[in-house]
Amino acid sequence: MPQLPPLNGLRAFDVAGRFLNFRAAADELGVTQGAVAQQVRQLEAHLGVPLFERLSKGLAFTPAGRSYHVFVAAAFEAIRNATEQLKPEPGKALVSVTPTFAAKWLIPNLPDFSAKHPDIDLRILATEKVSSFHGDGIDLAVRQGRPPFGASLDAHLLFRQEIIAVAAPSLIHGYSLPLDAKALSSIPKLHDSHNLWPEFLNLNNIEDDGDHGLRLNQTSLAVDAALFGQGAALVSRFLVEAEIATKRLIQITPKVLPGNQDFYLLSTRKTKQNPAIDAVIAWFLEQAER
Repeated sequence: MPQLPPLNGLRAFDVAGRFLNFRAAADELGVTQGAVAQQVRQLEAHLGVPLFERLSKGLAFTPAGRSYHVFVAAAFEAIRNATEQLKPEPGKALVSVTPTFAAKWLIPNLPDFSAKHPDIDLRILATEKVSSFHGDGIDLAVRQGRPPFGASLDAHLLFRQEIIAVAAPSLIHGYSLPLDAKALSSIPKLHDSHNLWPEFLNLNNIEDDGDHGLRLNQTSLAVDAALFGQGAALVSRFLVEAEIATKRLIQITPKVLPGNQDFYLLSTRKTKQNPAIDAVIAWFLEQAER
């Protein structure tokens, strides 16, 4: 295999390339300006290619140096990220959730968490992608599904899936509650990526006589549209309990679509070595029970 360039030279080149200045690079690295310049010269000698043009007021990349720096900087960033994932950080917890769970349940409840655990840095990764405990460095994940999720994962039940139909008072003004089959068939409906309205209506032997309705890619957006009176939405009950309690949304029919994919908080066995993770798990379970 080809010999690797001198690592000290690569490090000096990486930092000098960010500042385009040997003195600023020396300040960050905690060495002398002359040492940085020498390490870069040794790297250039090893490569047989000049990487910088030395100017009176600093440095400028050569074309080869600019291209090489992109790869060198990316390599050091990858090493930093791998090291961060390897080292447990006391007092910090990264939890992966969907954007809808974050917007409609987690964020509204965060003031309670901050009040009870001011010493814990809770970080939220809101994504529709299934995050990897190893690859993405997450400590906890809220997932919808059924156990088992994996031999190395512990699953804590948060919420049973219970889909209900909700709408703003303005949308159903003049209707009698609960809506009868005719009214439920005719009102405008909001559709998200789960597309549950056909199943919900078929379960109750109702044909959809409404317009096609607005289609959105996230349940949180369907809930927001429902709040503005743009249609009725189907959503897990726990996500809209606050809106129902304040009568910003109303459950328009007692009919419920049961689900077979409940909401679980997942953790790995190794996260139990971190007291902060245990505290976050306990808080999630306490809030879910409430």
